[in-house]
Amino acid sequence: MEYAYVEADLEHPLHRIAVRELIDAYARDPMGSGAGLPQEVIDRIVPGLHAHPGCVVFLAYAGDEPAGVAVCFVGFSTFAARPLLNVHDLAVLPQHRRRGVARGLLGRVEARARELGCVKLTLEVLEDNVAAQALYRSVGFADADIGAGARRTWFLERRLD
Repeated sequence: MEYAYVEADLEHPLHRIAVRELIDAYARDPMGSGAGLPQEVIDRIVPGLHAHPGCVVFLAYAGDEPAGVAVCFVGFSTFAARPLLNVHDLAVLPQHRRRGVARGLLGRVEARARELGCVKLTLEVLEDNVAAQALYRSVGFADADIGAGARRTWFLERRLD
């Protein structure tokens, strides 16, 4: 099957629908939260992404059918004094997995990061998501190294709601 990759236009009605559906499907997946998103969250996804400065979204299509999404945000590396691109969400619908869709999305992400002059790509991955870790390592991701040797970097959060 052929896949097409596009940068999402968050004003385009079909792209808006695709982003909403793909993010909700990702949330339902065991590697997401295992449950669908509340409707009020689904309703806020696209307007929130569209209003967020530095948001970059790519979509993968199988014909007219959305197959995958990469939601990224431009950040800044103070240690390099250059931008970076964080892959916040990378999701492929189950029926399109193991067909190179995630790899294709990551290729588009990397190309955009290079256009933006980014020093690196960053992402977080669950410890038990072995398939995703294998993919990320196969395309060059490695444990973060901030110059003091290979040390594990933890992703922490403090919930505000």
